[in-house]
Amino acid sequence: MTFTAWCNSHLRKAGTQIENIDEDFRDGLKLMLLLEVISGERLPKPERGKMRVHKINNVNKALDFIASKGVKLVSIGAEEIVDGNAKMTLGMIWTIILRFAIQDISVEETSAKEGLLLWCQRKTAPYKNVNVQNFHISWKDGLAFNALIHRHRPELIEYDKLRKDDPVTNLNNAFEVAEKYLDIPKMLDAEDIVNTARPDEKAIMTYVSSFYHAFSGAQKAETAANRICKVLAVNQENEHLMEDYEKLASDLLVWIRRTIPWLEDRVPQKTIQEMQQKLEDFRDYRRVHKPPKVQEKCQLEINFNTLQTKLRLSNRPAFMPSEGKMVSDINNSWQHLEQAEKGFEEWLLNVIRRLERLDHLAEKFGQKASIHEAWTDGKEAMLKQKDYETATLSDIKALIRKHEAFESDLAAHQDRVEQIAAIAQELNELDYYDSPSVNTRCQKICDQWDALGSLTHSRREALEKTEKQLETIDQLHLEYAKRAAPFNNWMESAMEDLQDMFIVHTIEEIEGLIAAHDQFKSTLPDADKEREAILAIHGEAQRIAECNHIKLLGSNPYTTVTPQIINSKWEKVQQLVPKRDDALLEEQSKQQSNERLRRQFASQANIVGPWIQTKMEEIGRISIEMNGTLEDQLNHLKQYEQSIVEYKPNLDLLEQQHQLIQEALIFDNKHTNYTMEHIRVGWEQLLTTIARTINEVENQILTRDAKGISQEQMQEFRASFNHFDKDHGGALGPEEFKACLISLGYDVENDRQGDAEFNRIMSVVDPNNSGIVTFQAFIDFMSRETTDTDTADQVIASFKVLAGDKNFITAEELRRELPPDQAEYCIARMAPYQGPDAAPGALDYKSFSTALYGESDL
Repeated sequence: MTFTAWCNSHLRKAGTQIENIDEDFRDGLKLMLLLEVISGERLPKPERGKMRVHKINNVNKALDFIASKGVKLVSIGAEEIVDGNAKMTLGMIWTIILRFAIQDISVEETSAKEGLLLWCQRKTAPYKNVNVQNFHISWKDGLAFNALIHRHRPELIEYDKLRKDDPVTNLNNAFEVAEKYLDIPKMLDAEDIVNTARPDEKAIMTYVSSFYHAFSGAQKAETAANRICKVLAVNQENEHLMEDYEKLASDLLVWIRRTIPWLEDRVPQKTIQEMQQKLEDFRDYRRVHKPPKVQEKCQLEINFNTLQTKLRLSNRPAFMPSEGKMVSDINNSWQHLEQAEKGFEEWLLNVIRRLERLDHLAEKFGQKASIHEAWTDGKEAMLKQKDYETATLSDIKALIRKHEAFESDLAAHQDRVEQIAAIAQELNELDYYDSPSVNTRCQKICDQWDALGSLTHSRREALEKTEKQLETIDQLHLEYAKRAAPFNNWMESAMEDLQDMFIVHTIEEIEGLIAAHDQFKSTLPDADKEREAILAIHGEAQRIAECNHIKLLGSNPYTTVTPQIINSKWEKVQQLVPKRDDALLEEQSKQQSNERLRRQFASQANIVGPWIQTKMEEIGRISIEMNGTLEDQLNHLKQYEQSIVEYKPNLDLLEQQHQLIQEALIFDNKHTNYTMEHIRVGWEQLLTTIARTINEVENQILTRDAKGISQEQMQEFRASFNHFDKDHGGALGPEEFKACLISLGYDVENDRQGDAEFNRIMSVVDPNNSGIVTFQAFIDFMSRETTDTDTADQVIASFKVLAGDKNFITAEELRRELPPDQAEYCIARMAPYQGPDAAPGALDYKSFSTALYGESDL
């Protein structure tokens, strides 16, 4: 019964059972299956034929396998097993039990039997009425079986209630509990043991070995579970850090991708007010929205470096973010952002300047067009009248002279029409938003001008046709008209120029306008003389008429420009001159104020800019010096960082001064080479550099503490590295690194063995073949050379213990041996086991373990 039960306890894992050992093993099939289950190995393929030769071949395969394990088979032949020799079959089974169930038991280097006996004695030593001296009579009262169970699973046995004088009850209690809770089949019969003077030693040993295998793995399982929990805890923490990085990277990329189109949108608005609002929005972006994102980007790089350090320290593969979320991807996107940002403010100011110019041109167009339209009002009707048909000869002559004066006036207005057309053309070229109305008005003026030309030509022909009949009209009036018309046009142009709007950006420009105005004022005396001469001509005509008793009817027939008009316009010119003086002086004061703003900004910028550059250089020196412990260096850097942060008000003051300059629409500054953009970029680089330097020291502390590196070792490593880092660039080339290794005692000389060792080391410190070795990579290598970490093989061995030496593990076993969260973590990530010995729900712990260390994909 015992051997049959033992065989069935293993065969049921393969889905089969036996009833009679000497009968069920005769064909060798179940015998080979039993050996595969208990050894975990594959035997040669059995022969399925029913002939005797097939059965003998199968049994021989089983016996050969047993012999291959170092077991000597004495007098056991395949023919006896096939013929159903019960004694031979039982002997063979006992041999199998000794080899696969008992022989591996070793306690203090004793034999298998002695080791098993010693284990039983130690486990049952604390229990009263139990004295295990052998594997026969020491077990008859059943207390030893119950003591073994109670020692490992006290909740299953109420040992104090057992009585030594009731062996059958004791034995049955132990057998039933073992079968129900420990998965140990009932191999013995209580009555047979009690009623036998000396119970069968082999049967007792076989049964007790099942207890040993059930309980001896408990400690191994606990140790294995602890190792796995530790490994999984590290992995879970790293995954949380990876998730945090992914989220922060995603959020930052979303912001960058949302902001870039806004910065790249260079479609100008139609009005100055709309563009000024865009400028204010951009300033808010620079002052309010971007600075926190600069900090997030810096923190993202720090988190990434810290995570990679933790992964290296725990012997895990490097973290590879999702596609598009590498630090380099963030930096590329950030560069795209800054590229889009570059020139955006300048573009805004240029558009505002262009719109300002357009508004000025549009106002100037309207002013000139209104003056011209006022002049042309009624001219078509005047040119179309046929007054010459009923006029006297003198009247006709007067009409001819009047028409000549009109033509002179018309020619004088040609420049004005051309100016109007030129302004309209410029508005079109500058894409003025209200160009259609400007074009319509301009076209109307041009059409009317063409009509006036045509009408003028027609009237001249009509007047000239009757010119022979006309008498010479008063030459004096004609001379007046000819001189009055240009002078009148000059005054109108002067008034127009005196009222002309102007835009300047420098003192030199306003001084140029003042000089031009002074030049104009210098011409006024000559103009006044011309005015007096023209008025004198009119006075002379009046004097002659009076002297000759000539009655002059109405005004000068040759012109509508009367002396009153000349005097009125001259008075207007005299009034506009001081107003122009005041406007130019006011603008001069404004430009002087702008110059003060330029000098004020330049003074502060010429301090802040060099200060930032000096601090950048100092940080570079600090990063390669060794002063005190890493903690001292870290404290020094943080104090240094605080001093930089405390300098921020100087930058804020500069921002305020820059704001005043922008509001004043000042576009250049010859007093400094530093722009606000340069200062901002330098400040952001300074903050990022000190933060990265602090993070590097923190990672060195993390590496030192995790790897057990002493402060002296860390200083030695830093001194060696800095000695060969000639350019203080923070990295060594291959030859510099080789020299550094030689100085530390590594055999990497220029021979075959040294080259091989150096190539091995370079593959560790420079896996991407970049051609440089950073200090962090150097520290990681030195720490790995002197310390030990857990490995994938160790984790696989631990899982194998929990799995009961199987090549796979089940979800039930994981939940039984590991804490709930870590058990579910494994179950969710383990792939199904695909081996030939796979059972339902089998999980592949080997591929899972290698994936933890980057040796395969998880």
